[in-house]
Amino acid sequence: METPRNEFIWRKAKKRASFKVHLSTYLVINAGLWLLWAVTAFPHFGNDHLPWPIFPMVGWGIGLATHFATAYGNLDEKGLAEREYEKLMRS
Repeated sequence: METPRNEFIWRKAKKRASFKVHLSTYLVINAGLWLLWAVTAFPHFGNDHLPWPIFPMVGWGIGLATHFATAYGNLDEKGLAEREYEKLMRS
């Protein structure tokens, strides 16, 4: 007989697995963008221009950081609501 799942832990596990897939995609795509930049910009190395892959990397990185915070941090909606409820009960 299978033991019932704790729904909170199951949702947290799914969020963490989703983050790991997101991180892998981020690393592969950004490595490809930097490789593309290096191949196409090779004759122009030494210019004072900012490499263009930095822009999608930073923008996407902000989303990735938010995803990390929701998967591994205390930004869980249920946890926030419970803490607020307990705070209101104490006051």
